[in-house]
Amino acid sequence: MEWPEPIQSVQYLAESGIKCLPSRYIRPHGEKPPEHKLVEEKVPLIDLSGLYDERRQKTMGKISDACREWGSFQVINHGVSPELLMAGREVSRKFFSLPLEEKQKHANDPCSYVGYGSRIGVEKGAKLDWGDYYFHHFLPLSIREEHRWPSKPEEYR
Repeated sequence: MEWPEPIQSVQYLAESGIKCLPSRYIRPHGEKPPEHKLVEEKVPLIDLSGLYDERRQKTMGKISDACREWGSFQVINHGVSPELLMAGREVSRKFFSLPLEEKQKHANDPCSYVGYGSRIGVEKGAKLDWGDYYFHHFLPLSIREEHRWPSKPEEYR
């Protein structure tokens, strides 16, 4: 399967000196979030410590509501150390600072969103998000596919 249109990374476009955002990145008015939600409300904050005690059902309900109403949420008490989060952010920055040619070695394809890319989906003319990504599975181990993880920077693996 082929991509229906040529793909350019968002980083490439941003660094190319374009003066106007390409129309494929501009969503129709009806697809944009209401302005009042951006100003008056805050992204839901969910305490994950409730997943492991009598608060489990309530916590799961909060997660479900946040996904349905916002499409995202912020978590606290998730058990991941600040040091590990900072190390992950740093290695991600190193990867995205690599030359485009190096990142393209790990490009995704239309059949899988796993890898480096700038679009998800193969619909011709689809509106795209303004961002590049690297997606891979970590768990469960059965779908991890470490061979698809980038080899640079070395500490990524």
